Amino acid sequence: MGFAAKSYSSLLCMLVLLTTICYSQSNYVCSRATYYGTRDKLGTSTGACGYGEFGRRINGANVAGVSMLYRNGSGCGACYQVRCKIPKICSNDGVRVVVTDHGEGDRTDFILSPRAYARLAVPNAASKLFPYGVVDIEYQRISCQYPGYNLKVKVHEYSRFPEYLAMLVLYQGGVSDITAMEVWQEEDQEWKCMRRAFGTVWDLPSPPSGPLTFRAQVSCSGSTRWVQMTDVVPSEWKAGVVYDTPIQLS
Repeated sequence: MGFAAKSYSSLLCMLVLLTTICYSQSNYVCSRATYYGTRDKLGTSTGACGYGEFGRRINGANVAGVSMLYRNGSGCGACYQVRCKIPKICSNDGVRVVVTDHGEGDRTDFILSPRAYARLAVPNAASKLFPYGVVDIEYQRISCQYPGYNLKVKVHEYSRFPEYLAMLVLYQGGVSDITAMEVWQEEDQEWKCMRRAFGTVWDLPSPPSGPLTFRAQVSCSGSTRWVQMTDVVPSEWKAGVVYDTPIQLS
């Protein structure tokens, strides 16, 4: 698996602009939701998006697996406001969840972590909600917000230095999806397409040497553009390591 990047400032400006342009969705969509069982009520480290341990606790473990909204992995990291519709049990606000997995239930769009499912209810009413199992909901896409966190790049544990690189982006803010990734090949002076290995994990055999530069195709509401980061992954990268950037998306 693998990737690289070019210009922190460019990515910051362009994605913040995209967030402003794209955040116009205000209509809720009717659907159904259920929950999966975990003893600790958190997310799962084996989710189809590839987030690993990050996917268990991100957003206070208010996470979800989705079916159609997974979109072959481009839906990973998207945020949704979800609220159920049982009088006197469901709260007006519901819960804000982050997509970390793929899953299908009984005609459901969302399979929530137990913690997220409980937050659909008004205070002290979660015990009345869980017996329903599957509930009618309404949801809408919202902007992801991570105050105090910069955008981070993780070299996936499957990577093998120097012959195989896989990576994913963490703390992706806004309402945009990353739909393609390319690595800059300095030797050939050209961009090389990366493969979506699974979920939000992009990979590349025989990655370029030296600090790695990549660009991401960012999509929102039918429009796409390329944003670029430079030298985000060092020349002697290590599997499992998360590399911070000075970018903070909102």
